Order: sequence, then C-alpha cells, then structure tokens
Amino acid sequence: MTIKIDDNMPSGSFTVMVNGQPEALQSDDLFANNTVALFAVPGAFTPGCSQKHLPGYLENINELKSQNIDKIACIAVNDIFVMDAWAKKYGVNDEIIMLADGNCDYTRRLGLENDSSSFGMGYRSKRYALIAKNGIIETLLIDNPGDIELSTAESLLSTLGS
Repeated sequence: MTIKIDDNMPSGSFTVMVNGQPEALQSDDLFANNTVALFAVPGAFTPGCSQKHLPGYLENINELKSQNIDKIACIAVNDIFVMDAWAKKYGVNDEIIMLADGNCDYTRRLGLENDSSSFGMGYRSKRYALIAKNGIIETLLIDNPGDIELSTAESLLSTLGS
C-alpha cells in the first residue's frame, strides 16, 4: 500500500557514507524531531536524475532551508558506493543526505517501488518528493512514470509557499 499524507514514515534503515565508510542510518533517527524534505530518484547517474532532479535540489538548498526544512535527503535504489560517487561528482558534500536503499526495502515499505525490469534496472523507486515533520508526512508529490515535474525542488517549494 502506498503511503499518504498524515502517515508515519515507516521504520527501516538506509546506508549512508560517513567519513568514507558505509554506515547504517535508521529512519527513526533521520525523521524524528525535525522536518525533512526527501526526494527519490530511480537511479544515480541516470540522465533525468543527474541533469534535472539532483541539480534542482542543490540549487534550492538555501530556499528549502528558509522554509524550515532541517534536512534534505535523496534516496535511490543503488548501493552506497554509487550514491557516494554520484554525490562527489555533483558536489553534494553534506548538504543533502544521500540514502542508499540497495535492496529496495525501504522503498517497498513506502509502497513507491517501480518495476523497471524492461529497462534492465530491476525494481527501483518511483520519482517522488515529500515533507515529513517529526516523522509524519505533510506533503507527498509522486510523479507519473517518465515525468520529472511534481517531485522537483521547485514544485516542492511551491507547495511550501502556499
């Protein structure tokens, strides 16, 4: 079942890179006691993700933070080494938390997996963006397959300004 507004973010874990080493990050630690903007991409280094999606969030970090967003995170069904290489390539530094969901476990808990087997990519994440405050979803924007519209930083910001 797909998550919806007013749902709690499910418990689970991600892999993040800390000081050059993979570490587990529990979702409860990420989402508790703050407001998180989370956006999902089908895959690091894929054209739309690299040319539009991630760059849009990098360009809008200050504006997102000015809207009381404490943390910005990006999730993809990739391993942490790919996520780390992608972050380095685009100069993400520590401004966006890069979450690896290598086995698609967390994405499935959200109900936002997408079968991309026809593209040779297996199961990946749908493209979406959400705002979770203290672990409760306040905003949820899910793109149709192939689109990069609702889940962009600009779209997310427009919902915060209304």
